[in-house]
Amino acid sequence: MESGEWAKVKVCLTEFMKGAAEMASELGKGCRDIVKQSVINQDSYINMKFGKDSYVGKRVRGPCHKLCNKFSVFNHYLPEDKDPLHACFVIFFVSLFSFAVLYVNFEHDQPITSPPLKQVFLHPPSADRVLLPDGRYMAYRERGVSADKARFSIIVPHAFLSSRLAGIPGVKDSLLEEFGIHLLTYDLPGFGESDPHPKRNLKSSATDMSFLADALRVNKFWVVGYSSGSLHAWAALRYIPVRLAGAAMFAPMVNPYDPIMTREERRRTWSKWTRKRQIMYFLARRCPRFLAFFYRRSFLSGKHGQIDRWLSLSLGKRDKALMEDPVYEEFWQRDVEESIRQGNVKPFVEEAALQVSNWGFGLSDLKLQKIKRSRNVLTWLKSMLIEAPDEYSGFLGPIHIWQGMDDKVVPPSMTDFVHRKLPGAAVHKLPYEGHFTYIYFCDECHRQIFTTILGAPQGPLSISLEVDHTNVEAKIEQ
Repeated sequence: MESGEWAKVKVCLTEFMKGAAEMASELGKGCRDIVKQSVINQDSYINMKFGKDSYVGKRVRGPCHKLCNKFSVFNHYLPEDKDPLHACFVIFFVSLFSFAVLYVNFEHDQPITSPPLKQVFLHPPSADRVLLPDGRYMAYRERGVSADKARFSIIVPHAFLSSRLAGIPGVKDSLLEEFGIHLLTYDLPGFGESDPHPKRNLKSSATDMSFLADALRVNKFWVVGYSSGSLHAWAALRYIPVRLAGAAMFAPMVNPYDPIMTREERRRTWSKWTRKRQIMYFLARRCPRFLAFFYRRSFLSGKHGQIDRWLSLSLGKRDKALMEDPVYEEFWQRDVEESIRQGNVKPFVEEAALQVSNWGFGLSDLKLQKIKRSRNVLTWLKSMLIEAPDEYSGFLGPIHIWQGMDDKVVPPSMTDFVHRKLPGAAVHKLPYEGHFTYIYFCDECHRQIFTTILGAPQGPLSISLEVDHTNVEAKIEQ
């Protein structure tokens, strides 16, 4: 076909398409007019039965008006041409779609080429337990030297999806003996072999820790908080400071919704987390009951999975390499089995909600500060006669914090926030270290930690019995 003929055909096709489009447009307008005239007009059946002046319309108009007034608060956050009722329906369907996506992710997280999952094994009970004043039993574990020979006592509340078996992971008994340490770990309420608490909060957690120390004849002790377990260490610093000799924190978790966080600190924290982890924190704060669905499909499903996928963690290279170590994998699986042995989802939902809810105190309350005395005549007369010593509030002992700079589970921005509110805390920044690598199965790291907080190793206390030689000689003569 010559070029001239092809141009004529092209023009004809273009004109035909334009004509067809115009005819389709007119047909649509005609159909619209027919619908308006026959269905939506004043005399139509639909308008008579469901219109504004109908019985149904009058009954529905009042509740709809009240509902629109309730949603009118969203007008400040929506463009002027948006209806708040319409926006709420959109938000509802988007949320429904998000839950569907999360369900698919949890259902198909394991790749096809991954090895078969191991079944969770239920071990027989093996923990020592103490009876608390409210009738609950608390399971605990003791390592190192006995309490009567210990130079130092250390209590370690465990983190999320962990148990009393964790403590300081991989620490050797010979090192505890060298420093004279009595290491005490316990199961949080509902975890491991500890009975659940009906109304658990951070204050009750500190009280349980104090009761456990009393039952085992421990007076002063160091508290060690790792990751989310640091919540209970913060609670001990707030509610039982007189029992503590000091605190050691490793990647300490704080409330990511804390109102005193600056916008930059909040941005640097949330940007390190995966989208799935962000949604989990949002659910824990707004709708904690929804977490039960995801927990039952992950670590409460009866099969072992990967911790980073279960907890939606983003890990660095060194953390990933550690997780592939068979020694760590065996330790972690045994710890998880002990943590979920009761099969109850409620303690895990409570623990997740505690992380992002109102603690009942702030980090500023732990700061050492002088108490201002009331100014009145009686106080002035007392100061003239007796020089009263200054009184202080907050925690008087040392606080040490170790933070891996490549930690993506508890970002370094959280430790920066803690140091801003507690400038007296000693912060040890660890280049190239992640969330697990410094505290898990590192003998040299454990020695550095104990040397930093306890000083040079001196061994356990030697108990010497004083003997009255005069009475002994007299008895021998008799």
